[in-house]
Amino acid sequence: MAEPDERRGPGRADAVRSAAVQAFQSTAGQAGITRERAQDLADELAQAAGRLIGAFDELRPATADDVRSLREQVAALEQRVAALEAAGEKPRRAAKPRPKKAT
Repeated sequence: MAEPDERRGPGRADAVRSAAVQAFQSTAGQAGITRERAQDLADELAQAAGRLIGAFDELRPATADDVRSLREQVAALEQRVAALEAAGEKPRRAAKPRPKKAT
């Protein structure tokens, strides 16, 4: 006849095996969720970084090239305004004196 310890041996091994399988399955499921959450966080971080770079671009001071370009545009506008003012200053004829009304 088998001793009581021998009957419990396979039962304990099965219980340990079952517990290990459950632990692995549980961990694997959590790893999937964690992987998805990590990807979501990485995506959010990338979007935030993009917004931050955009904000820095708006706040950065003008470069020498930017200033040079603006000066060229202002000079061109000055020439256009001067040309328009010169065209508008054509000599006018002297105003004719209005005849006095008889009262």
